[in-house]
Amino acid sequence: MIPYFQWISFHIGPVPIQLWGLMVAIGIVLGLWVAVRAAVRRKLNSQVMIDIAFWSILSALIGARIFFVLSEAAVFIAHPLDVFKIWEGGMSISGGFIGAVAGAWIFTKIKKVSFLEYADAAALGLPIGLWIGRLGCFFIFDHPGSPTSFFLGETYLDGVVRHNHGLYLSINGLLMALIFGLLWKKNPHRRTGFFSMLFLLWYGVVRFVLDFFRAWDGVHPDTRFAGLTWAQYAALFMVVLGGILWYTLNRKSSDSPKR
Repeated sequence: MIPYFQWISFHIGPVPIQLWGLMVAIGIVLGLWVAVRAAVRRKLNSQVMIDIAFWSILSALIGARIFFVLSEAAVFIAHPLDVFKIWEGGMSISGGFIGAVAGAWIFTKIKKVSFLEYADAAALGLPIGLWIGRLGCFFIFDHPGSPTSFFLGETYLDGVVRHNHGLYLSINGLLMALIFGLLWKKNPHRRTGFFSMLFLLWYGVVRFVLDFFRAWDGVHPDTRFAGLTWAQYAALFMVVLGGILWYTLNRKSSDSPKR
C-alpha cells in the first residue's frame, strides 16, 4: 500500500510551480517531439504536424472544460460564473480528446492534408503525454477511487486505502508507449490508420474498465448516468471508432490485389 501524500506545488525562489500543470506541459512537449519525428520518418510535413498540435491543444483545452462543466452541470447551474474559473481546476481528458480530434480534423480539411496520416503520427506521441501528464494526477491525488486492498492502493485523507486512478492511467500510458515504440521499431511503415486504431481501442477499453473503480461512496464521487461516467461514454465512443477503423483497414487489406 502507498501511504498518503499529495504533492501539489513547489517553489523556485518566490515563484510557485503547480506540479500538475508542469507535468502536463512536459508530457505535451515530449509527446509532440515523438509525433514530429514519426511524421518526418513517414515523409510528412513537420511544420504541419506542429500546426496541427497547436490547434489540437487549444481545442482540447476548450473541449476538456466544456466536458467537465457538462458532467457537473448541477454545480455550474447553481454557480454559472464558475464556468470561467479555470484556475480552480476542472478538466476532462475525454472532452479534451474529443476537442483535439475535432480541432485536428478541421485543420487538416482546411490545409487539404490527410487527417489519418497525421493522426497516426500523433498516436505515437500521445502515450508519452498520457504517461507523464497522468503522473501529475497521481502526485496531486485528484482521482480517489473506491476502497481497495490492491497493493497499489493509496491511503486517502479519510484513512481508507483507495485506488489512485492517476497512477493507473500513468502506468497504462507507459505500457502503451513501450508497445507502440516496439511496433514502430519493427515496422515504421504500417498501413495508415494502424496506430490510430490501436490507440482508440486500447485506451477506450482501459478507461471504460477503470472508471468502474472510481469513487462512489461520497469522496469526490463522479456523476453517473445510467450507471456510467461521462468518461465511460466517451470511451465507448472511442472503441466504436477504433472498431470501425479496424474493419476499414482489414477490408482494404482483403480488397488489395493478390500477387
